[in-house]
Amino acid sequence: MNKQYYVYFLTNAHCNVVYVGVTNDLVRRVYTHKNKLHEGFTQKYNVDRLVYYEVCFEVMSAIAREKQIKGWSRKKKDDLVNAFNPEWDDLYASLLG
Repeated sequence: MNKQYYVYFLTNAHCNVVYVGVTNDLVRRVYTHKNKLHEGFTQKYNVDRLVYYEVCFEVMSAIAREKQIKGWSRKKKDDLVNAFNPEWDDLYASLLG
């Protein structure tokens, strides 16, 4: 069985902040953001809505993709979310099955 890694975007209720992260357990990671279990950017700006994710099968690919996306303009990040999730719905519940 192949291990999966995820590059993901979180935003706040107003969709005016975008956080890009990488993890090997998307459900657990979003849970920690939603429940403010770690201090930092996402807690400070109330960033807890999963609006985008993609799957990678190698950790180095996921990290490279995260770095690539972090270098993008906000418009390019928004375009990626709009193509994947046009309503910017919180996708977390859909991960829970």
